[in-house]
Amino acid sequence: MNIAYLVNQYPKTSHSFIRREIAALESLGLIIHRYTLRRTAEVLTDEADARELAKTAAVIARPFFPRLMDALRTIVCHPVRFAKAFVFAIRCGLKSDRSAAVHVAYLLEAAVLAAWCRRDRITHLHVHFGTNSAMVGMLVNRLSGIPWSFTVHGPEEFDRPLGIGLSEKIRSANFVVAISSFGRSQLWRWSDHRQWNKIHVVHCGLDAAFVEGVARPIPQQPRLVCVGRLCEQKGQLLLVEAARILKGKGIAFEIVFAGDGPMRGDIETAITTEGLDDCISITGWISGQRVREEIEKAKALVLPSFAEGLPVVIMEAMALGRPVVSTTVAGIPELVTPGATGWLVPAGDVAALAQAIIEVLSLAPEALAAMGGQARIRALEQHNVTTEATKLKLLFEGQGA
Repeated sequence: MNIAYLVNQYPKTSHSFIRREIAALESLGLIIHRYTLRRTAEVLTDEADARELAKTAAVIARPFFPRLMDALRTIVCHPVRFAKAFVFAIRCGLKSDRSAAVHVAYLLEAAVLAAWCRRDRITHLHVHFGTNSAMVGMLVNRLSGIPWSFTVHGPEEFDRPLGIGLSEKIRSANFVVAISSFGRSQLWRWSDHRQWNKIHVVHCGLDAAFVEGVARPIPQQPRLVCVGRLCEQKGQLLLVEAARILKGKGIAFEIVFAGDGPMRGDIETAITTEGLDDCISITGWISGQRVREEIEKAKALVLPSFAEGLPVVIMEAMALGRPVVSTTVAGIPELVTPGATGWLVPAGDVAALAQAIIEVLSLAPEALAAMGGQARIRALEQHNVTTEATKLKLLFEGQGA
């Protein structure tokens, strides 16, 4: 089968799970063509992402005239389909939180991609994320008749289901993938119950680097790591506040924020204001190998998120034998079991977050190692990349249950 993958921005540091999924599907014999609407502006620190960049065709990055010719080819060769898709795009735009004019732009992007799909003899188009890239994917289907599907990660799709036309996309798609049971429940919530049988759970898979070998022993140093984009929904400012409580109690600790993002300046200011420069550091964007090293040097991963899908970094940390401190949101409780593989606290509860960290730092090494062992078993059971890619392959072939 010739499968096209479409992502709004690809490759990207935070999208390594898509790269792994594609590689696993290729190992199962599928031919995957990578398309992206636009290149990411960030520097790609991982060599695997750099290699993926060379394999990916970007609509916006292409010179204007060739893109125009591709769009015109679709319009001229399939005028009736284009006219119907144009009316559909306008209708979607009138119901969306983005204008009809923006949806016409999506249609022109879809016209380019439809030409590419015909050229590459694509038999199925799969989109990651249910936002604008899924709208483009739906319009490609309207223009070309090529079957399509999409994977929903959350939380954005669940925050604005009406604004992105989530129900319409579910109706249009051959199947829809959720990355957790929670995600599937939210898709059920925003779809007719007669559509429920087309919504399937396929977990994100773990990179071989997180699976192979034996987990390293948990270090003695009171070190914690928080991996992720520095933004509001990840709740890193609350972790700074929890750190202030720990320091006030005279507890020794070190916290590493592994990542970067729009709130870095605010977080740095909060660290300095609270007098925590000597115990909290920020790495900026780092490679996948460096992320693994930062996790292995920590006693536990801490992720105080307000909103999530199911964070890949949680499954990675657990696969490396590290317990997790996180919140009771979205799909996180499907992996993190309090007292067994980590700690769960109410989102936004700084006192509970601080107490959970105190428990991590005070727990006997043997008990922490036992939790890490259970965490590794659970992650490997639920997030085997070949097992999950096989589920997708069957769905592409029309055999998914």
